[in-house]
This record gives sequence, structure tokens and C-alpha cells, in this order.
Amino acid sequence: MAVLGKRCGALAAIVAACCWLAGPVTAQADPDALWNIVGGQCVPDLYEHRDPTPCAEVDLSRGEDRGWAVLKDSVGDRQYLLMPTQHIPGIESPALLSPDATNYFGAAWQARAFVEQRAGGTVPRDWMSLAINSAVSRSQNQLHIHIDCLRADVRDALVSSAGRIGTTWSPFPIPLAGHTYWAVAVPGAELEVNPFTLLADGLDGARADMGRYTLVVVGADDVGGGPGFVILADRADGETGDFAGGEQLQDHGYCPPPLPATNSTAK
Repeated sequence: MAVLGKRCGALAAIVAACCWLAGPVTAQADPDALWNIVGGQCVPDLYEHRDPTPCAEVDLSRGEDRGWAVLKDSVGDRQYLLMPTQHIPGIESPALLSPDATNYFGAAWQARAFVEQRAGGTVPRDWMSLAINSAVSRSQNQLHIHIDCLRADVRDALVSSAGRIGTTWSPFPIPLAGHTYWAVAVPGAELEVNPFTLLADGLDGARADMGRYTLVVVGADDVGGGPGFVILADRADGETGDFAGGEQLQDHGYCPPPLPATNSTAK
């Protein structure tokens, strides 16, 4: 089935407890709110009306069990969420590690175009980020990847330490939002690797305990001499008060000025 899209507003995300969480604007968040939107509105509306409203886009080109939807979050002017069109609770789901699993992070990187539309142009690559919170740091029982700009202090830390991020997981030398992260650099203009698999296979014990981890993907300008990504991971630790909410590394209130438009007609 072809991909259909439409820009529009929708339901939302809230801040709950001490972590950033996605959900409706209420202290008693319905944990199924996002799934009810995707499965109960966006997908049926696409089938019935060829219009995915209230989602901005729905892609069922690989079937409903491997498709995804993009929804405007009401927190921030530019933030979007990407979610599967099948019911997947979150990062702990074994379906994400299946050999034929959809690369939802790869799709979310493509969906940054919605953020850029609202930002007024192309956002510098190293300011764009994707984040999924741990199972203990979320209010919604439907996997959702936050797409938005990066915090300025986090970007500065990544830029200053770029030479210390290798192609295998290692501790990142600077705390980010007060927490310790692991980092790995991945080359490529597009995100062809699956960050869920990279985490599960790269950090000891992660595959058996995925629900305690958060993942954040950030664009990078120079990985092995070309564009790439920095992938960050943190693990929840109740003793230190770290709930592994990677969304904290994003800024829902600010994006840098867009890059100047390329004038293809210039002589």
C-alpha cells in the first residue's frame, strides 16, 4: 500500500514524576492513549478514507504488522512521535529484535522531515535526535520514538568528545542531563543499522534486560570521514535515581536556525 501523509495536530505527551513521558494531557494518563490513536483512528482512517488523520503519516507498505505511523505531539512546536502500527508496548518487546523487524529508528530519522517543516528548513544534522525512554520511564504502553532537536549542552558535549566515540560501545566521558551514557558511532547518511539490535548485542546483559534501557540517536557530521550517527544508551538504576529517560536529552522548545536553502538555479 502506498504511503499517505497529512500534517496535523493530535494528542500529546506530558511530564510525569521526574521523567519526560508521552501521553495525554492529564495527571492520570491513559497508558493506551497512543495505541488507541494509532490502532483505533489513524490506521482505520487510512483504510476507509485514504487519510491517516489524526496522524501526519502512516506507512503500511510492508503490511500493518511492520508498518509505522507519525503523530504530532502537542508538547513543543516541532516534536513528533513515530510508532508501530502493530501493538508493541516498548523497548522491552522481543519483536524489536526479530531478524525481520522494522527498523523504526531508521524510519524515524526519515520522519525528521516533519520537524524540519515546522522549523522552517533543514535542521543541521548534529542537532537532530531520536529518543525512546525505558519501560520504567514512560506512561504509554505503545512504543514511540520522540523526534525533535537536541539540547544545546548535549550537542556541545557530543561535539567536544567526538574523537573519543568509537565504533564499539564505550562509556561517554561527560554526564548528559546528569546521567552516565554509553556511546557508539555508526557511519552512513541513513540509519541502516537497528539501534535495538546494536544495544542488545553490544552491551553485556542488555538483551535480557532491554526494558531498563533508553536509546538516543543523534546525527553526526563526521564518522569515518562522512556523515553518520552517535547512538547513546543509559540503563535505569533506582539506587541513583536514574530512570533512563533519554528524552531528557532533547529540547522541545528550541531548534537552531535552519541551514540556508541551496539555490539550484544559481550560476
